Amino acid sequence: MRMKSYLFGSLFLLPLFFSCEVFAPQEPEEYELLDGPVEDLTMAEAKRFIKGDVAFNDQIFTAETGLGPIFTGTSCVSCHAGDGKGHPFVKFTRFGQEFPGVNEYLKQGGPQLQNRAIPGYEPETLPPGAPHTDLIAPIVTGLGFLDAVRDQDLLDMSDPDDLDGDGISGRVHWNTRPDYVKDRPETISKDGKYITRFGKKGKMYDLLHQTADAYNQDIGITSYFEPYDTYSGDKLQSEIDRQTISDVVFYLKTLKAPIPRDQDDPDVMTGKALFGDIQCASCHKPTLSTGYSPIEALSYKEFHPYTDLLLHDMGPELDDGYTEGYAYSYEWKTPPLWGIGLAKDSQGGDYYLLHDGRARSIEEAILYHGGEAVNSKNLYRGLSQTQKDQVLKFIESL
Repeated sequence: MRMKSYLFGSLFLLPLFFSCEVFAPQEPEEYELLDGPVEDLTMAEAKRFIKGDVAFNDQIFTAETGLGPIFTGTSCVSCHAGDGKGHPFVKFTRFGQEFPGVNEYLKQGGPQLQNRAIPGYEPETLPPGAPHTDLIAPIVTGLGFLDAVRDQDLLDMSDPDDLDGDGISGRVHWNTRPDYVKDRPETISKDGKYITRFGKKGKMYDLLHQTADAYNQDIGITSYFEPYDTYSGDKLQSEIDRQTISDVVFYLKTLKAPIPRDQDDPDVMTGKALFGDIQCASCHKPTLSTGYSPIEALSYKEFHPYTDLLLHDMGPELDDGYTEGYAYSYEWKTPPLWGIGLAKDSQGGDYYLLHDGRARSIEEAILYHGGEAVNSKNLYRGLSQTQKDQVLKFIESL
């Protein structure tokens, strides 16, 4: 929640000639913004939120401050403008992993293509024949709530063998994790693997894992957590201090959840009911709850992200032939739908949806669904045009 300043120039002279009325630009309503802290932070937490906000939104790296030598972006905000979704113009490419758990291209720059470089260096190029996918950044608001969902709640929602016969077999992502992360409250592990939940395939364990990896892979910044240079592979001194990364993680944890809009609109209310009727809510679950969090404002809270954080088979049209962690190439984590109606604000006024921005409308994104979601897609197709419009209006209100 940063202070915004405005220059009024000659407007200050207007009252001398016309009236005493004050002219000022209109601030957006809170529900139109993704930025801002969760409610009920302590004073110390609010100060830390601001420190993380500055590091996330204002810090732009250069070669002198550690950028590169190869990279995909120069700052966090270059991919997450206004804490919102990214644009295909700043997409990033992951490559090298066709099958779960095996990436044969790590010595050729995998898993991420650093397609830009500082002067004197050459950016990476995609190795011939390497399986790959293009991705755009997700919104980053409300992540602290998702981080605080109990592992057991995710297991309770999963149904990997479709025992209930509804055609939906979501599963948790059991993956390895770096040594520097700590257990969540009530962490569950199995055979040396842990339930991971962040990223398009849910391969990242927590927000520290996600953040340290992003500094390293996206900006080429080494840290205590990720000390290996993306160009040389050598272990280097940290180019960013632990406190800054900790502040950014805190900022991401305490960004407020997107605020839904127009919830009393009759069409939105009807669309919400239809959303459930056509079984979209089977994966895009409206309501989850947090367990204990050391941040009291996040502890034991009910929230409405429209996700189950599980992996689902999304069918051949969304199978890019590339995967991460122990997901299959046709599996994707259910993305939260909250904030989707504000996506255009950070995408230049148009929608770029799905993992790579290929869908240019909410309806087009629905029609790409396959696999476990094919029944919901067909039910949507069977609605009248008025009903479809109501479903779309509801999703856009989130």
